[in-house]
Amino acid sequence: MRERIPVVVQGRHPRRSRAARALWTGAELAVTLGAVLLLLVVHQLWWTNRQAQHAAHDQVDRLERTWHTRPPSSAVPPAPGGDDGAAGRTAHGGPPSRTPGRRTAGRPPAPPRNAAYAVLRIARIGLTAPVAQGVGKAAVLNKGYVGHYPHSAQPGQAGNVALAGHRNTHGEPFRRLDRLRAGDTVLLDTAEARYTYVVRRTLPRTTPADGTVLAALPYSSVHPAYRFTAPGSYLTLTTCTPEYTSTYRLVVWAVLRSTQSR
Repeated sequence: MRERIPVVVQGRHPRRSRAARALWTGAELAVTLGAVLLLLVVHQLWWTNRQAQHAAHDQVDRLERTWHTRPPSSAVPPAPGGDDGAAGRTAHGGPPSRTPGRRTAGRPPAPPRNAAYAVLRIARIGLTAPVAQGVGKAAVLNKGYVGHYPHSAQPGQAGNVALAGHRNTHGEPFRRLDRLRAGDTVLLDTAEARYTYVVRRTLPRTTPADGTVLAALPYSSVHPAYRFTAPGSYLTLTTCTPEYTSTYRLVVWAVLRSTQSR
């Protein structure tokens, strides 16, 4: 009998093996990349908040201890409140005129750049945060501080005390700023006095270029219905909106109600 020789058919296993290895490698890279991205998100949304909030609370404690060891300061004269006039009335874009008889001499000098010198307290949103001179991200805002625009008035002064803070990450002191309502109380403590402001108006959304919201007599050049018409002592709080974006700005305005000297 003639012996039959078996025929061996070569399959495509090597090619399939290469494809499987490539697919497996791609899956591993995707998982690794996903893990890295997840760690970055955790770092931004949790760890930076934890670090900044802890540092901010320590700074508040240091400020208060320093104030308690200072000798009493002289009385700080109260400043008048503002007027949230009706829409359509003319607003002055420049600094308001001085109130007759108001003295500017004897006021403490502006604090050093990036130095914390005040404490902002808002009971409505459970906020207690240090206020530093300047609005730089690395030196001020990313530390969980609220930043004071250097060109604006100092606490208690006539004009507009303009403050900014993060809404998300790095302590996010202004996370719930949108919950403030007219009549809410905002306290601003310094070594000299406690200044009590009362919320008057909120501008839910405007562009980052709407710089007139920080003017001495604040108003919105983008939304003309939002304006004040009488010189006074204003407080402006600004942050990004919507949450987790920097597309627009949320603005809250308050006026000075009282001053309590230390």
